[in-house]
Amino acid sequence: MNLSNLRPAEGSTKNRKRIGRGQGSGRGGTSTRGHKGAGSRSGHKTKIGFEGGQMPLQRRVPKVGFKNINRVEYVGVNLDVLQELVTKHNLTTVDFETLRTHGLASKNDLVKVLGRGELSAKVDVQAHAFSATAQKAIEAAGGSIVKI
Repeated sequence: MNLSNLRPAEGSTKNRKRIGRGQGSGRGGTSTRGHKGAGSRSGHKTKIGFEGGQMPLQRRVPKVGFKNINRVEYVGVNLDVLQELVTKHNLTTVDFETLRTHGLASKNDLVKVLGRGELSAKVDVQAHAFSATAQKAIEAAGGSIVKI
């Protein structure tokens, strides 16, 4: 077998309908466009969402809520997750690269350390933001925080 004799699987492809090829083809005459009206003419294009003059769905459905375009999205990392990471891998510092390598954050994420759980290890944490309870807990355990 080589590239010159590859064929699609039997029955997986069909011939397209060839329109406008005379009356004998069964698709001559108006070429499946019907009689008169904008749709029968060349160059006709309808707007996306146009429903023939009926009120389109995107205008019928009520609009709800508000999306703040200036919102800053953080990925939350809790203290219990940090404690588990530190004990498992015997770390003294946790920075953004450490969180990335262990799958807790992606390349373009902003990380915020949150205060759920206990932290007993002395660890230096670098992140984009900290909650007040997380900051107190890290400093109480003897660690330090650095905002990136």
